[in-house]
Amino acid sequence: MTASVPTPKMLPIDEEWMRELLLKLLLIPSPTGRTDQIMHCLGEVLTDLDIPFELTRRGALLATLRGQRHSPSRAVVVHSDTIGMAVRRLKANGRLQVVPIGTHSARFSEGARVTIFTDDPQVSYSGTVLPLKASGHAYDDEVDTQGVGWDHVEVRVDEPVYSAADLAELGIQVGDFVAHHALPEITPNGYVKSRHLDDKAGVAAALAAFKAVRDAKVDIPVTARLLITIAEEVGHGASHGLHADVAEMVSIDSAVVAPVQESVETGVTVAMQDMTGPFDFHLTRKLLAVCAEHGLEHRRDVFHHYRSDVAAAIEAGAEMRAALIGFGTDATHGHERTTMSAIRSVAELTALYLQSDLTFADWDTTRLGTLEDFPSEEQPAPAQQTVESSGQA
Repeated sequence: MTASVPTPKMLPIDEEWMRELLLKLLLIPSPTGRTDQIMHCLGEVLTDLDIPFELTRRGALLATLRGQRHSPSRAVVVHSDTIGMAVRRLKANGRLQVVPIGTHSARFSEGARVTIFTDDPQVSYSGTVLPLKASGHAYDDEVDTQGVGWDHVEVRVDEPVYSAADLAELGIQVGDFVAHHALPEITPNGYVKSRHLDDKAGVAAALAAFKAVRDAKVDIPVTARLLITIAEEVGHGASHGLHADVAEMVSIDSAVVAPVQESVETGVTVAMQDMTGPFDFHLTRKLLAVCAEHGLEHRRDVFHHYRSDVAAAIEAGAEMRAALIGFGTDATHGHERTTMSAIRSVAELTALYLQSDLTFADWDTTRLGTLEDFPSEEQPAPAQQTVESSGQA
């Protein structure tokens, strides 16, 4: 049997530190495939926090906060990459046709300020995503009746370019990355408006939670890994980078706020299921119980058109319990908005979770066990059912 673990306590979150980190991350472009700069930034943050880390060959980051028991460990997973675009074609009119990186609608890129990155790290260009018919003075009502989609927009480059040859002369090529400007703003009443809150707000919350544990000098019962992935927006996510001894994982990401969802912008959401299936029964209910015990505003939700780092890890064969928590975000993958209270709530829940033991401290220490040891009594049994007779012999 494992030793008793002190009851987790609410730790103070350094909200000003978290806020400044969030703004810093939002100003670093990091579409999937171009994440080196933001990983250097995160490495510097972890170095300042005196939390050791390693990087995978592809550039994902795995930090470690040692606990009383080093193996098996647990993991908190966030992603540093964002949606973006790439150059598909240099157009004859001197503009760029683009394709999306990650899943998002061209509708929410119309009017976006962007940066076009060339292969020369010293050379980039500013531009704007525009519909093909961008002026009512020129096209009248056609600006309202034209189609919506990636074939109906183009990037206007802020240079004197009027042909494909002019673009090539600048060094712009097919496949170059195009990043949306985040344009972050935090209002006096705590609303956070920006592109790419998914998942930079999650990264800020996770790091604030690890900082809170470190600052409070809490001797956590189980070693905690912080995995920061680099390709969640294209479905790879936590498919690599996790240690084999990780027994359970909590992913932090945006929670979808919309009239057809249950998430709210002011608290933490515990996802019960996404498009890949239900999350772990026991771990999700443990997180809900922690929220209730400590008075954290929380909601349960189910996401129909959503997947996260969890799905990539499970599909890659990870043998672990998995759950997803999120900060309520309106207009995900569009003109996103959340609140500082939601981000703080996620950080508080994460810090409480890090102070707890594994969901089943004895059973989860091994990958295989006997039926007698399997903790099935923790899952409520179904109501007793009877078989009705058909009246036939």
